[in-house]
Amino acid sequence: MAVKKTALITGATGGLGEALVMTFAANGYDIVIHYNRNREKAESLVEQVVALGQKATAFQADIGDFEESETLVKHALDTFGHLDVLINNAGITKDTLMLRMKEADFDAVINTNLKGTWNMIKHVTRTMFKQKGGRIINISSVVGLIGNPGQANYVASKAGIIGMTKALAKEYGKKAITVNAIAPGFINTEMTEQLGEDIKAAYLSQIPLNRFGEANDVAGVALFLASQAAGYITGQTISVNGGMI
Repeated sequence: MAVKKTALITGATGGLGEALVMTFAANGYDIVIHYNRNREKAESLVEQVVALGQKATAFQADIGDFEESETLVKHALDTFGHLDVLINNAGITKDTLMLRMKEADFDAVINTNLKGTWNMIKHVTRTMFKQKGGRIINISSVVGLIGNPGQANYVASKAGIIGMTKALAKEYGKKAITVNAIAPGFINTEMTEQLGEDIKAAYLSQIPLNRFGEANDVAGVALFLASQAAGYITGQTISVNGGMI
């Protein structure tokens, strides 16, 4: 009997995180649900995954902290014994124009988004090397490709993730580990719901498909990148943006 695959998803309680959890669970994966604050949502997701017939565990950690992220990976391995897919989805924003941006705003976003991604990959590396295989999927952003005013910290973190993806794909290829990134455009999530209607209208005018994306549009690409069908794809950034760029 084949061993069931396990996926660790960071930032799993957000809109995109939830879609990733449910998409992978619906396709036979056991899930490690990472959260930082929303324990109630994390526990609800565990119940939903179990209802689909898969196993799940929720674990709280600040992935920007090297030791806490290591403990998260250890929990995953202690629970399931192996780790096949890591999805680095956790991220925060602290948007403001450069003149107003405080050092703490820059540091917090870089620490969670970029350093947190590095922390997680660092801690799964040895295990995936021993397994001689694995999938690492990093969630970047369209702004990491084109920039965006008022988001110098966020853009830097997401562009950094793309660069890290390319570098590690070259390091990890010999161990049959693929490392890819997804750069979502304007996706309907709790984060984008906070934007004003005028800003939303301005974005919509730039999208040829004339609609905002849904979290499942991104989750479906992640599922493909984790599959056997994507075994010869690595070091790539796949844009999911409705033609915005």
